[in-house]
Amino acid sequence: MAKQSYSKDDIRRIVKEENVNFLRLMFTDLFGTIKNVEVPVSQLDKLLDNKLMFDGSSIDGFVRIEESDMYLYPDLSTWLIMPWNTEHGKIARIICEVYTSDRKPFEGDPRNNLIRVLNDMREAGYTSFNCGTEPEFFLFKMNEKGEPTTELNDKGSYFDLSPMDLGENCRRDIALELERLGFNVEASHHEVAPGQHEIDFKYADALSAADHIQTFKLVVKTIARKYNLWATFMPKPLNGVNGSGMHVNMSLFHDQGNAFYDANDKNGLELSSDAYHFLGGLMKHARSYTAVTNPTVNSYKRLVPGYEAPVYVAWSASNRSPMIRIPSARGLSTRLELRSVDASTNPYLAFAAVLEAGLDGIKNGIEPPKSVDRNIYVMDEDERAAAGIADLPSTLHNALKEFQTDLTMKKALGPHIYQSFLEAKRLEWASYRQQVSEWERDQYMELY
Repeated sequence: MAKQSYSKDDIRRIVKEENVNFLRLMFTDLFGTIKNVEVPVSQLDKLLDNKLMFDGSSIDGFVRIEESDMYLYPDLSTWLIMPWNTEHGKIARIICEVYTSDRKPFEGDPRNNLIRVLNDMREAGYTSFNCGTEPEFFLFKMNEKGEPTTELNDKGSYFDLSPMDLGENCRRDIALELERLGFNVEASHHEVAPGQHEIDFKYADALSAADHIQTFKLVVKTIARKYNLWATFMPKPLNGVNGSGMHVNMSLFHDQGNAFYDANDKNGLELSSDAYHFLGGLMKHARSYTAVTNPTVNSYKRLVPGYEAPVYVAWSASNRSPMIRIPSARGLSTRLELRSVDASTNPYLAFAAVLEAGLDGIKNGIEPPKSVDRNIYVMDEDERAAAGIADLPSTLHNALKEFQTDLTMKKALGPHIYQSFLEAKRLEWASYRQQVSEWERDQYMELY
């Protein structure tokens, strides 16, 4: 999805030519939920002059009611006419940054926070942090009330085609819709579990990539409903099958090209010292940024042995069981693939967290441990300990304990988001702890 350069006059002209009647002003809350303020096109000049206000106290993780007046500053490069016409005319989407009433970037806006971390990256001598994601999702049938059921739309498996894959038409429509919106769709296929799908699109700079994920989720959910299906990015909606992840491929660039590539690597992997140190930072901070990249109670139901999701903090260039993989492509395509992330994450916060972890590795020359080039899932606990392989946190509670002691994560999220995130997730864990599950009743009701 190529980034466009629009002027205010360009947008005014397009509005007239395309008969745009409504503007959907999008931003993202602390938890990654897309929020929007929809206004008639008569408000266009007010928007373009950064004079449009909204109530920030109604948004999770933003501000108290006494400091609620906030401005929406549009990022003109995100202007997009949505393909879903209504009887009242076309709707255009534009992603906004949130500013305070005294015209300063709001520190609690996840998008502003990523912009801040990217500026730190540029000061460190890099020009771009590129991210390519592989988001997975499930399609469930809806009931007559339009509510999701747990009934899957198919019984297909990895790369199956129809008639097993009854979601193929839905997935094809999603891919076509994305291409109409300017996405470069690279792959679209059924995943391992029944009802599970994946659509991959071309990498982009981190800010654009996060914007794309939010737009992608909106398109997937909207098209699915047309097929009477409910799309969910919940990491583990069903017992006994693979969960949904969102692998993140990442690379740093500088003026000479891909900062992760070095044909003269003495280890034979053609990775630069920057790549090794970035990897070292990712390894060092893995247990703490997992609270951000896997931010829900349910995330940790996916990170268990037996379902292909990574469980251990390790890396390799030759197998897929570790948390971080080095794909075989080199040159401009040299990258690290973080396989633990899931799509319940807020992408702006996830990219900020892993970038800050990697930059810490480069700044402090952190060397990664030795690669693990055998299947970790078949190693016993003693073998893993001997190889220095740590476990990822087993619960959100354990991840938060690591997160709250890591100053690099506090730097990555900034004090406002860091504290709001920590408080909100502690409340989420406390609420979960108070619930009694069906599993517990099945296990203990008759036994005790």
